[in-house]
Amino acid sequence: MKYIYLTALVFFGTTPIKAQETSEKIRWEKHVKNTTIIRDEWGIAHIYGKTDADAVFGLMYAQCEENFDQIEKNYLEMLGRRSEAEGGSVFYDDLMMRLIQDSVDAIHDYNKSPIWFKEILQAHADGLNYYLYKHPKVHPVVLFKFKPWYHLMWTDGSVSPTRTGGIKVNDVANFYKININDSSAKATAFNESRVKQINFLDRLNDPTEKTLKGSNGFAIAPAHSKNGNALLYINPHVPFYFRSEMHMVSEQGLNVYGAVTWGQLFIYQGFNEHLGWMHTSSYADVADVYEEKVMMKDNHWFYFYENEWKPVIEKIIPIKYGAVTKNIKTYYTAHGPVMGSKNEKWLSLRENNRSLNALMECWTRTKAKNLKEYQKALSLLANNSNNTVYADADGHIAYWHGNFMPKRNNQYDFSNPVDGTIQATNWQGVHALEDIVQSIDPINGWLQNCNATPFTVAGKNSPDPQKYPMYMAPDGENPRGLNAVRLLEKINKLDLNDLIKIGYDKHLTAFDTLLPGFITFSKSYSLSGEERKAIEYLENWNHDADTNSIAQTIAIEWATLLVKDLPLPKTEEEGTRIMERYQKIVRDISNPRKLILLSQAINYIKKQYGEGKRFDIPWGQINKYQRASKLNKFPFDDNKPSISVAQTSSKWGQLPAFESKPYHGVKNRYGFSGNSFVAAVSFGKKLVAKTIITGGQGTQEGAAHFTDQAQRYIEGNFKTIHFYKNEVMAHQVSAYQPGKEK
Repeated sequence: MKYIYLTALVFFGTTPIKAQETSEKIRWEKHVKNTTIIRDEWGIAHIYGKTDADAVFGLMYAQCEENFDQIEKNYLEMLGRRSEAEGGSVFYDDLMMRLIQDSVDAIHDYNKSPIWFKEILQAHADGLNYYLYKHPKVHPVVLFKFKPWYHLMWTDGSVSPTRTGGIKVNDVANFYKININDSSAKATAFNESRVKQINFLDRLNDPTEKTLKGSNGFAIAPAHSKNGNALLYINPHVPFYFRSEMHMVSEQGLNVYGAVTWGQLFIYQGFNEHLGWMHTSSYADVADVYEEKVMMKDNHWFYFYENEWKPVIEKIIPIKYGAVTKNIKTYYTAHGPVMGSKNEKWLSLRENNRSLNALMECWTRTKAKNLKEYQKALSLLANNSNNTVYADADGHIAYWHGNFMPKRNNQYDFSNPVDGTIQATNWQGVHALEDIVQSIDPINGWLQNCNATPFTVAGKNSPDPQKYPMYMAPDGENPRGLNAVRLLEKINKLDLNDLIKIGYDKHLTAFDTLLPGFITFSKSYSLSGEERKAIEYLENWNHDADTNSIAQTIAIEWATLLVKDLPLPKTEEEGTRIMERYQKIVRDISNPRKLILLSQAINYIKKQYGEGKRFDIPWGQINKYQRASKLNKFPFDDNKPSISVAQTSSKWGQLPAFESKPYHGVKNRYGFSGNSFVAAVSFGKKLVAKTIITGGQGTQEGAAHFTDQAQRYIEGNFKTIHFYKNEVMAHQVSAYQPGKEK
């Protein structure tokens, strides 16, 4: 059996170092000459380049100025090299990424890229490397040199964009079982110090709460806007400080503004002068797990397919951690990498997590000028994780549920592992763009998606679910989606401020379902004094989030316990049916049990927030925004300034998200994820847009823009952005060429 060694991550190219350095510096100097970065009063970088590649070079340099640590961390994750910095604790995370995303394929994609795109990929690496060259005091943990194919290991800008068909890291660990319990598994002393800084904000994110991520997108047709132009609302929910707000312009027709994920070369969610797009995470089924029947023969593995035993492909993947490198023998079938086992069958994964077309799609959509051109970008059919809400200056609004969509035999349930021994379960090509679930210019004049079913995107005028196979849209309904439809069905004429007001609506729809029956029951039940008082607060509450609301504190702590009483979802698809889960709470958890949980919630509030005495505590007294600093031992401090926040988790149906919880050493709850970059855009003869970002553009405590947008962010008081060159120049605070800033 032939072993294939995947060593591309540690070696690339054969050009002599001196020749490389000479050609590299020539490229750098040319980019610098053709690139200018202007920062406005909010610290936002407006990058102007002669060519698209110049603009990318400047974008990466500007990103490095703000947060090189996070850029490196993101690439270590996507390259499967976190162990080199953090040690053996993330060994299997790296193995999982290396099983799914092959660097050899990424290099091949780079080599076959069109010349114009290869120049952009090279400019991406050049911008990063030039920054490190000009800032010798910045010490990378691992990546001292970025290569132009690195970006082809990360072809999506989503939060956790890798699709695994439900396979978890533990499945990989249990299958491959590598011994990493030795002293070399730890990071080096130098790296350990640097990693603590890089991973600081990661400690704010509880891995068990990853399912809480979500996003909202609204598109409003001209018939419902006061100025007669189409409007777009962009509202991703991600970990705080996950993206930066930037503006890219070139003399080759690029002029795009929006949110860029640290380390990526394109605006991920945003707009140009002609159109805009908002991505919400899609739960369309784009990755499948296959059950493989295997046997060992002559010291080699074989898998059974269509009445024939076929040899399992074996690949050696080297993973370095600390001072040790482990060479792991891994397995692949025709379906893909083997990721685990169940019931004596191996589990292989079919997916499309990275591709040249995916990255080209992300770039080309930023330069689209109309609906037809945007559809042409989508027709690359390579985006595996996003829905799209769209609006343009011609007055069109549109929605596409996913983009990359494999064709399958609809007789099988692909939400669970399927039989890998038969041809009938194989993918049968990819659906054309016109085949996927979508809505273009619905007669009601508005569209919404809040990570829920596409069959309510336009209210009563939504797509018909009977016309599509189940795997295209297994997404369930959630309370945010219900809230969005409730609000949009009432609209007449909106301006940007009206749209922002809708986007910041604080009604907690979940409690419209969870509370009424329980309150009715409680009136005929013997209650303690505290229970009776709590029920009174809940009964008199309008289910709107408010800093002064005592009922909100009680309801959220109680409902959190209710959700934990339910069995965990069996599949990712089942987990999206949030309204079904709330209805299950109403139906399946008895009212006496709910009362017990209410008493537990009261006691928790007293212990955590009320010094053991009070439970009648207003939400804003305990729910806070405080920008964490890398300089602190712990992320938050009750004794330092903070802002009271009415918003809460979007899982309760509120449109603006503010995920918060208590942390070690503090009493209050502090926000760690939710609204990030948010924008409201009006398209017409002249583009007008208002935006806000979590806290501010700066990433270092004490910087001018560390918290200058914090209060506005909480209140929904957006700033008007500078899009046209004359506007940017009028608000210029500094202007410089990369590497020549003062």
